[in-house]
Amino acid sequence: MRLLSPLSTSAFDLPAALDPKADPALTDGDERHFADLSASLEQTIAELSDQLAVTRKAPGGIGRGAMDRDAEIHRLTARLRTLRRFGLDLCLGHIVPADGSGPVYVGRLGLTDATGRRLLLDWRSPAAEPFFAATHGNPMGLASRRRYRWTRGRISDYWDEVFTADGLEGRAALDDQSAFIASLGSNRSARMRDVLATIQADQDEIIRAGSRGALVVDGGPGTGKTVVALHRSAYLLYSDPRLGHRRGGVLFVGPHQPYLSYVADVLPSLGEEGVRTCTLRDLVAEGAAAVAETDPEVARLKASAELVKAIEPAVRLYEEPPTEGMTVSTHWSDLWLSADDWAAAFEAVEPGTPHNEAREQILEELLTLLMDKDDSEAAPHLVRRSLLQDQDLIRTLHRAWPMLDAAELVADLWSVPAYLRKCAPWLAPEDVRRLRRPDGQAWTVSDLPFLDAARQRLGDPEASRRKRRNEAAVAAERARRADAIDSLLQNTVIDESEGALGMLHGRDLQDTLIDDSALDGAASDPLAGPFAHVVVDEAQELTDAEWQMLLLRCPSRSFTIVGDRAQARHGFTESWGERLERAGLDRITVASLSVNYRTPEEVMAQAEPAIRAALPDANVPTSIRSSGIPVVHGPVTDLDAVLDGWLAEHAEGTACVIGAGGAGLAARQETARVRSLTPELSKGLEFDLVVLIDPDSFGGGIEGAVDRYVAMTRATRQLVVLTSAGRSEG
Repeated sequence: MRLLSPLSTSAFDLPAALDPKADPALTDGDERHFADLSASLEQTIAELSDQLAVTRKAPGGIGRGAMDRDAEIHRLTARLRTLRRFGLDLCLGHIVPADGSGPVYVGRLGLTDATGRRLLLDWRSPAAEPFFAATHGNPMGLASRRRYRWTRGRISDYWDEVFTADGLEGRAALDDQSAFIASLGSNRSARMRDVLATIQADQDEIIRAGSRGALVVDGGPGTGKTVVALHRSAYLLYSDPRLGHRRGGVLFVGPHQPYLSYVADVLPSLGEEGVRTCTLRDLVAEGAAAVAETDPEVARLKASAELVKAIEPAVRLYEEPPTEGMTVSTHWSDLWLSADDWAAAFEAVEPGTPHNEAREQILEELLTLLMDKDDSEAAPHLVRRSLLQDQDLIRTLHRAWPMLDAAELVADLWSVPAYLRKCAPWLAPEDVRRLRRPDGQAWTVSDLPFLDAARQRLGDPEASRRKRRNEAAVAAERARRADAIDSLLQNTVIDESEGALGMLHGRDLQDTLIDDSALDGAASDPLAGPFAHVVVDEAQELTDAEWQMLLLRCPSRSFTIVGDRAQARHGFTESWGERLERAGLDRITVASLSVNYRTPEEVMAQAEPAIRAALPDANVPTSIRSSGIPVVHGPVTDLDAVLDGWLAEHAEGTACVIGAGGAGLAARQETARVRSLTPELSKGLEFDLVVLIDPDSFGGGIEGAVDRYVAMTRATRQLVVLTSAGRSEG
């Protein structure tokens, strides 16, 4: 926590070169506001800490009460963590309305003082929208806007933007893009920079768009797609009550783990810790060890959503009722279970019940049918117990409706051609042969949608056994408590129809006294869903089959889809609408970003021809800035000299060596400031210096061109291209 004493320390720490901006006439108003803000922060943190302590000590309760208590603890903890992480730098800047009213300060969170005066307006609130969206063409009622740059808890620079003639008074910086352009040239680090204060109007419009349906954010490299995706996640959770944590929350899907590590700090810095982040691999247990599919034809076949549908008939083959009747014996009589009875029991399964969890329902239906036929005078619970002891009945049920394992089911599809032909009869014989492999469980990334669909369809094989154990435990506990209550009441004279002790005979109250936290429960999968909204970055790479994994987790079809068709390694010749409708989405809206804020003109001059060679109609964004540093070409033997020279000249910032197949740093190790990545793993990241190793070795066709384009456009300042002897320049 970095709070400043309002009496002893200024919030401003401007370098000597910015002396004109240090004029008290320009900063005194902010200083007074920051003094109030500092005092309020200290008071708010103290009050929240007390609230949290009281809430934690409060009784846990049961049911909804326990959930409410846990939610309140989560809310208080998250807010305290954000307030302690920041200090005065919670404040992004202020806006001055044209109506002459005082400045309105915008922050990462909303904050009021003890009197209820608003000190900070939450950046996600509608009233804060002009801070991001106002332009000279549409000032949105503003006279001026000020943005701060914070360094170690103090303001190291600020910029003013003026929208009316009245706003010129007391302003030191009048370039309406100065704050943003200055931030673009700052050094990169291992984590994504905090850019909330410099969100642009075109980006803010997309961030604040509604959550119904699928919104596609289409834009080339450097247009801020990832920035928009992350800020939109935080905004939607704040603004849309349908997306609250109890309604499912938001899932954010990134392309790979280096990307998730890179953006890890962004959402907490926005005051939002309730977004789940993952990659597609994380959705399936086998994803961590899955390898890339080496056969492009197999990858093409498994990319089809139609082939994923083969999982359903693959399971259905194990759900066939017996075609012959049988005699089931009890201690009192023999009962006939006909083929029609079996069929009726199978049809009684509730729609949507996973296969492995449905067998218990079938057994219950069979017991009901048999007990209805029993005309003995035995007690029903004794007849039921006797029926459950008939081993022929249980064995027949287990053969007709066996417990299935998702991995084994999918492995059988790839290793038993007759099974695959039965489940996917549309496949040509050569396709069935191509999909066959000796080890059905040699998982590739292309298998993950099938494993996910199978696991969703089959459910938990232990669920029914766990349910029976829990029911037995509850029954035993209920009996023990009933004995204890009877013993208590035997020594108490009371009208059992009223009063607290009389209520102890009630079954409902006795059940609430049982601690179900001790019951045997399966560990919940936090990525299983359902989620109220899903954000997908680098979405141009998803196959139709992979989209099914996400659709399963978002029944509302509420998506934010971020990508660039020109960065699709395997090509993307359709429109977004055509691709997504085929995958199963509807209500699709496309918003475009066309300004490259990240990549300097010098780099784009090399990157644009690299992609247009394969995709002449690629939507290449226009860069708005120049670094003044030309692209350098040289031999691979210069790698150490290039890196050593750059590190010596730059005390801050990050560099990345990008080569095919992991070619990059050989003799030297990665460091915190120098990474080594493949083109594919560099997607979504950015570095001050990018060194390309043998870009021609990235391959031919669309895939090679996209890899070169992606790798080049990771650079925010400088690009160096190094080639081996005998190779041409990339």
